[in-house]
Amino acid sequence: MNDILLITPPFTQLNTPYPATAYLKGFLNSKNISSAQVDLGIEVILALFSRDGLSHLFKQIDPSHEDLSQNATRIYSLRNEYIACIEDVIQFLQGENQSFARQICSANYLPRASRFDQLDEMDWAFGEMGFQDKAKHMATLYLEDLSDFIVECVDEHFGFSRYAERLGKSANSFDELQEELQYEYTFIDEITLSILEQKIATHQPQLICFSVPFPGNLYSAFRCAQYIKGKYPDTAVCMGGGFPNTELRSIRDKRVFSYFDFISLDDGELPIELIIAKVKNINNCRTHVLKRTFHLENDEVVYSDNATISDYSQNQLTAPDYTGLQLDKYISVIEVANPMHSLWSDGRWLKLTMAHGCYWGKCTFCDISLDYIQRFEPATAKLLVDRVEELIAQTGEKGFHFVDEAAPPSLMKAFAIELLKRGVSISWWTNIRFEKRFTADLCSLLKASGCIAVSGGLEVASDRLLNLIDKGVTVEQVAQVTHHFTQAGIMVHSYLMYGYTSQTEQETIDSLEMVRQLFEIGVIQSGFWHQFALTAHSPIGLDPKSYAIEPQLAEISFANNDIDFVDSTGIDHTQFSEGLRKSLYNFMHGIGFELPLQEWFEFKVPKTAVPPNYINKSIEDEELEKLSPQDTVIWLGNRPDIRSSSKVYEGEKQEYLHLHFFTKSTDLEIKVEKEKGEWLLAILEKASIHSETKQSYSAIKKDFETRFEHFELFWQSKPLKKLRNNGLLVV
Repeated sequence: MNDILLITPPFTQLNTPYPATAYLKGFLNSKNISSAQVDLGIEVILALFSRDGLSHLFKQIDPSHEDLSQNATRIYSLRNEYIACIEDVIQFLQGENQSFARQICSANYLPRASRFDQLDEMDWAFGEMGFQDKAKHMATLYLEDLSDFIVECVDEHFGFSRYAERLGKSANSFDELQEELQYEYTFIDEITLSILEQKIATHQPQLICFSVPFPGNLYSAFRCAQYIKGKYPDTAVCMGGGFPNTELRSIRDKRVFSYFDFISLDDGELPIELIIAKVKNINNCRTHVLKRTFHLENDEVVYSDNATISDYSQNQLTAPDYTGLQLDKYISVIEVANPMHSLWSDGRWLKLTMAHGCYWGKCTFCDISLDYIQRFEPATAKLLVDRVEELIAQTGEKGFHFVDEAAPPSLMKAFAIELLKRGVSISWWTNIRFEKRFTADLCSLLKASGCIAVSGGLEVASDRLLNLIDKGVTVEQVAQVTHHFTQAGIMVHSYLMYGYTSQTEQETIDSLEMVRQLFEIGVIQSGFWHQFALTAHSPIGLDPKSYAIEPQLAEISFANNDIDFVDSTGIDHTQFSEGLRKSLYNFMHGIGFELPLQEWFEFKVPKTAVPPNYINKSIEDEELEKLSPQDTVIWLGNRPDIRSSSKVYEGEKQEYLHLHFFTKSTDLEIKVEKEKGEWLLAILEKASIHSETKQSYSAIKKDFETRFEHFELFWQSKPLKKLRNNGLLVV
């Protein structure tokens, strides 16, 4: 028996658990509150995509139904073939039986429907990646064919990473969702509720908490809560997570509270601690204080925030606890089209944050008025690496995705140094701002620590609009920073935006040209366009008149986030969607750069005003590195082999040291005057990543100048440049 059952309702990701319940469980452990957790999404997927699950699925179908498409008819006709290989495919995607890759890649193993029409593109998209990734992709297409069949024939709401998402998007009124909940259970509902019943019977919780991160989890959360209230009326039910944090801050509809007893906002640790105290009636108190929690009182919706206790700081919280989540059962899939999307869906990534909130917190389109962005509180590098080591010991996994709004460069640097110093080997990636602090040396340090990818918002590639967004970067700066990451071997993904307030057609096309050039010279490898959306909690949503847009406000009784609006330009930005999507798809695969931008659109667009070499010139024109006296000098290499030599110049003997360095990929030898070489060896020892004390740039400069002259000449000499390119960093 557990006090609390923490649930993520269907569906989020197939390859890794959403981390909210693991964070809460880790916290509850520290308070001696017993809890269990379940990711209903992956458990429903595994029940559905099994021999029994598919057999049951196909029995729901009337093959004589006239409305079946040709594609659905084909899948139904091949139902025995789909059932025969489903468990082998799932096991392969779970990382088992990897030798099965060649079987999956063979022409006659997997039944094929419309998703396999993409196969003509696969050979050049995958190149020499080999059987494992090709097999993952083909297995993914096989599952997507089945998904299409489910949507057409059994449950229109189904999706691998969302369920009934339409019902949660911009649902200002509860009416549509309430109506949907009165219908009979869907095929997916029945599987979900069957598993839910097993979990409740096993854990017998007093409080069941649903973490609802996205609109695509909302319907299932309500359907589960409806079931619990019908069968277990004495069990309290709570909802928290990303969706209520952004969408339900103005909730007034009493009907919602026939499903949920409590809806909490923002950080969940303290609210859930107080809610369980109230549910268990600790201290026999009739009235308990609550933190940021909606509930029903005297038949009215009440928002209680009467606890005087402060939220827990980052340093007070513990590492997430993944106990109970079946990490070995998640499945990795591969999508060809977008390298970053493939990273999201392939591999088991444990999610952490470097900091609470966003250190920049100014972007005008972003919900910066909300606590999860507004309140910036970083953890320490030591604490982060402690958590990483704890999770490795707990799970055996070494892949980490830091899900910060924008990870702070200074903390990323400290984190990388701490990882290298302790010898902790991981792969990690995160979200950033493309700001100038990401120098070539810092990017090299991050790569050495295991950083494999970053994603950042270029948004609208126009300096006028970036200034209006208050992004704090320029296109030129983005080009330089992405060049640094790419040169270090770190993949770069860029979020791209169109349709921003006051954006003209010319600016949209010029933005596309900037993106084309960034991909053509190879400093960005992945990207995604999305159309600007006005949200209630952004600076634009809070003050639309200042941004020349007219919001179309609706009466709010349930969800409130996305707002319809009329832009002063009068441009239909949606018309650009297909051309932007199609061009980006081609750019990501290294083709189409020579085509005029007009080729991507079926209507007349302006010619770009961006010079054809703008991005290249931005990179070439980057100013010489300006080192700060406070920057840290770090040596990532080992002590070299040393030999001496001498030469007589004009009757005077000159002695030299030859320093031979072995790196992971090459050998490197430099020749320096003996005294300077001995000084350099001492500095490399002090600057070693394993040294307890680090040397500042100003300190080594001062030390050099007590013995020699012209430090800058020595620092810029050919031997030092060789070292600078091979592990001697200033960050």
